[in-house]
Amino acid sequence: MKKYSFSMAITIVLCMVLLGLCMGIGSVEITAGDALKIISCKVFHRPLPASIDRSTVSILWSIRLPRALTAFLAGGALALSGVIMQAVLQNPLASSYTLGVSSGASLGAAIIIVTEFTFPVLGRFLLPVFGFAFGFGTVLIVLALTIRFDASMHSNTVILIGMVISLFVNALMTLVSAFAGTHAQQLLLWQMGSFSGKRWYHTGILLPVCIFGLILLLFYARDLDIMSFGDEQALSMGVNVHRSKLVLFLLASLLTGITVCFCGTIGFVDLIAPHAVRKIYGSFHKRVISMSFFIGGAFMAICDMISRTLFSPREIPVGAVTAIAGAPFFVWLYLRGNKR
Repeated sequence: MKKYSFSMAITIVLCMVLLGLCMGIGSVEITAGDALKIISCKVFHRPLPASIDRSTVSILWSIRLPRALTAFLAGGALALSGVIMQAVLQNPLASSYTLGVSSGASLGAAIIIVTEFTFPVLGRFLLPVFGFAFGFGTVLIVLALTIRFDASMHSNTVILIGMVISLFVNALMTLVSAFAGTHAQQLLLWQMGSFSGKRWYHTGILLPVCIFGLILLLFYARDLDIMSFGDEQALSMGVNVHRSKLVLFLLASLLTGITVCFCGTIGFVDLIAPHAVRKIYGSFHKRVISMSFFIGGAFMAICDMISRTLFSPREIPVGAVTAIAGAPFFVWLYLRGNKR
């Protein structure tokens, strides 16, 4: 662990620097010095220097900062869910989509968008709440069916049932999309993912969820190390495989569901970040968990910055950027591993 400490610290600092760059780059350039002054004045309630324009303050504090932080936390949450799926299912291509979390959340949000259903008590949280509820419900169905057919919850059974349920939910999603009418464009953009319009309350919800997920996952790091070698090996070493899998699957669904319901369906992050970390830092899960969060967060923040600046003032879906950037990177990782 010690020999990786310095490189891990450098990587974390680099991720924070990239996050800062994502806040400063845009149609209005904001220097690092001005950004630090604005943030310090806002945090410590100090008067702003006269040299800083009020519109610059509004752009950084009210638009770019919460958007960049939300993107970073969303990327970190998806990366953590990818760590869980790849370790528990012992499949390098596994992701939260395997259990139908994203499909279920997309279906819930699509129903609200198409039907224009309103519930005044929830207000602006209506879409996220329904999206998360449907995603979480999909996972519960997958786990219930898995336990019904295989009490030991073997990985192959989970993957098979998850794929079947995902296909069924996607079919329902296609049916809902067929009746989208005037909402077809909005539904398409949501399915591709976007951080447009994200504010501080989004960051305020994602931050405690990410902290909770990170702490709980570090607590299960030893179990993940052992479970990577197979269920039989884990049982022989005293790991309660059934309980650990149940807790970890629910945690992965929470991390993915809350991200999907806020930001839409965004792929590749939960697949790429854990792979990149394992290539650089090995398979010890205490390192994989912490570094996947930062690398996944930085990757998502950069993709969001590209999505809003590449064809400015027009914005493209961030899901398209993650796919375009992620596919070559994924191929490069495998080619690099084969050469070694």
